[in-house]
Amino acid sequence: MFCWLSRLFRGLSRPTGRTTQPFWGFLSRSLILTSQRSIPELSSFVARTNTCGELRSSHLGQEVTLCGWIQYRRQNIFLVLRDFHGLVQVVIPQDESAASVRRILCEAPVESVVQVSGTVISRPPGQENPKMPTGEIEIKVKTAKLLNSCKKLPFEIKDFVKKTETLRLQYRYLDLRGAQMQYNLRLRSQMVMKMREYLCNLHGFVDIETPTLFKRTPGGAKEFVVPSREPGKFYSLPQSPQQFKQLLMVGGLDRYFQIARCYRDEGSRPDRQPEFTQIVDISDMFRRTKIGYLQDALSKPQGTIKAMCVPEGAKYLKRKDIESIRKFAADHFNQEVLPVFLKASRNWNSLLAKFITEEQGLGLIRLLGIQEEDVVLVTAGEHKKACSLLGKLRLECADLLEARGVVLRDPALFSFLWVVDFPLFFPKEEHPQELESAHHPFTAPHPSDIHLLYTEPQKVRSQHYDLVLNGNEVGGGSIRIHNAELQRYVLAAVLKEDVKLLSHLLQALDYGAPPHGGIALGLDRLMCLVTGAPSIRDVIAFPKSFRGHDLMSNAPDSIPPEDLKPYHIRVSWPTDSAKESSLSHSCHPES
Repeated sequence: MFCWLSRLFRGLSRPTGRTTQPFWGFLSRSLILTSQRSIPELSSFVARTNTCGELRSSHLGQEVTLCGWIQYRRQNIFLVLRDFHGLVQVVIPQDESAASVRRILCEAPVESVVQVSGTVISRPPGQENPKMPTGEIEIKVKTAKLLNSCKKLPFEIKDFVKKTETLRLQYRYLDLRGAQMQYNLRLRSQMVMKMREYLCNLHGFVDIETPTLFKRTPGGAKEFVVPSREPGKFYSLPQSPQQFKQLLMVGGLDRYFQIARCYRDEGSRPDRQPEFTQIVDISDMFRRTKIGYLQDALSKPQGTIKAMCVPEGAKYLKRKDIESIRKFAADHFNQEVLPVFLKASRNWNSLLAKFITEEQGLGLIRLLGIQEEDVVLVTAGEHKKACSLLGKLRLECADLLEARGVVLRDPALFSFLWVVDFPLFFPKEEHPQELESAHHPFTAPHPSDIHLLYTEPQKVRSQHYDLVLNGNEVGGGSIRIHNAELQRYVLAAVLKEDVKLLSHLLQALDYGAPPHGGIALGLDRLMCLVTGAPSIRDVIAFPKSFRGHDLMSNAPDSIPPEDLKPYHIRVSWPTDSAKESSLSHSCHPES
């Protein structure tokens, strides 16, 4: 460990100016002290001498003090004590001289917090528990203290006990006691520490915090708005520290990073990220189809018909699975999905199967390589939406097949890939004749396509790149525009944005901004993949619900009118008829 410290200090130049020598001496001593301790001291600054999970046969005869939650109690003879490090069995004294200790340990409800002191002894022969790391020993208690009693729990603190996500989020502080959440959050902490060590100590990056209160940024996701005490003026919470990244580059901090909070005022969208799938375009095969749904899709701009083959889907997918897939497509994408089976007996009320000609059927078999037990999922619509839907369904089908014992993905395998050559602009969904940034308005055009920016901007590729792990986007970034005139043209001429909103950035680019780029990794999503958690909410200590609510504290919450007055805001409540269909409200500056 000391070798990297040596490299670090050899590479560090001492600052000039008024920084005092004692600071550097203190820093050096602190780093050297850190390097000498390889095992963390888990019982420093607390009353306990040991953690519940660390005691072994090597501790026999030692007097110890432990603190933890009562996991369970057996016949008022034993109880199991739990802390973040593990479990240990405690022997409840039975003799009259220890009646007060016995009373505390027998009457305290499960999940009460207790402190016990006693001697580490061997378990009687035949009573060892090889499934517990501490299974060879137990604690013969001499004294006990009830630190806090526990009321009746809304659910048991055991990972195998099924709990709804709503209940878990409502009582998040209890859910965090579970072994899986403890593992996830502690692993997250370790990974963040390794990232900091790698970037700062080995590669000279600087960890810099950027402001949380900023101003509205054109393009990108919707931003949360924060009122100020100046009438009609608001802050915005940054959807990413994008502009600050660039300003730090201009300021000469060419290797910068931070673990940043990003705020986006939008629900969980199924098409948030592009999905990469084996989808096949079968539009040409159905140009003359009599099915109205397919005809309608092909008649529209960017209309397409896409198909995906699920190997052995007919063998493992049940009717309810197909209906669930179709419902998912309708609820989240407003799209129809039509299943097609090669076996005529398995075409469950499929409109498409009834009208497929022999020629089209053979074409599907040839294009998709369909085998007898496969199922084909067909959807039609706008190209991007159809691809996103089939990308999601590919993962849904993989989950369903794996739940039935089909081995598709190796959970221990991490497969990375880069996605490049994105378009710089997309047509706006609501106004296709207008363009919007595919990534963000600061992404640089591909050097080979700059000439197209002034004539056919929709054909320009970007210098945007995404990092994909096991089919999930875990990071994205780009080379930025560092020329003020080019940035101004993109904002004003192509995107039709008000350049005054970004006058500070444009001005900075005019003062010798170097070429620069960056990347942002989605830490929550990355941790989700590493831990195998089903949702990113399982790797965040206090997450929001699907609708963005904190079910534990009931945020967002209303604010009394007198608290809104300093911010010159009044709430305009919807009419009674609108209340029935919407719970939202709008805020307006006072006149």
